[in-house]
Amino acid sequence: MKYLPTLSLIIISTLLTTRAAIFEIRNNCPYTVWAAASPGGGRQLNRNDVWRLYAAPGTKMARIWGRTGCNFDGSGRGSCKTGDCGGLTCTHWGSPPNTLAEYALNQYNNLDFFDISLVDGFNIPMQFGPTNNVGGGCRLLQCAANINGECPGPLRVPGGCNNPCTTFREEQYCCNGGSCGPTGYSRFFKDRCPTSYSYPKDDATSTFTCPGGTNYKVVFCP
Repeated sequence: MKYLPTLSLIIISTLLTTRAAIFEIRNNCPYTVWAAASPGGGRQLNRNDVWRLYAAPGTKMARIWGRTGCNFDGSGRGSCKTGDCGGLTCTHWGSPPNTLAEYALNQYNNLDFFDISLVDGFNIPMQFGPTNNVGGGCRLLQCAANINGECPGPLRVPGGCNNPCTTFREEQYCCNGGSCGPTGYSRFFKDRCPTSYSYPKDDATSTFTCPGGTNYKVVFCP
């Protein structure tokens, strides 16, 4: 019996560190956004609508994004101009261009890793980070520059600003092989959103952490 208090503390501690993270996804845009998540599916968000998504502990390689210019029938079949993912509820990752909120929960030292990525281009301004801003690496990230309006000509597509890998299919932009570095196109994105990924190897200034068990918010058009 004398071991029960210690056992209870262990159980409580385990529950606290392994509970699901809540993602509050809000549309502040003056237009409809069809939010998408992998894992999680998809949902239409009219202006000021909120979607609360629960992610299991240990979830990794996860992403949340917004789709624009969508047209779905009553069964959820259809497509989107940007971020299309195979129907209303999504069957795959979104097609570029799409601004991405990426995360992995309860990883090394029970830390969550998260970022805003422009590696797949940009379609909607985004804010992403902890619900309660605690400072340091656990803080709100934002990419709300006029990237669509200022997008370089070769990257311009209807509804967004594409990534150079999709546009040119060249290794210097795709980074599929060995080392690669920033380019003029990646600097265009980085200059406007300094804390966001601008090319695949842009880890040093673009990855952030929060303690495991943190809840998050994603805001379109912050």
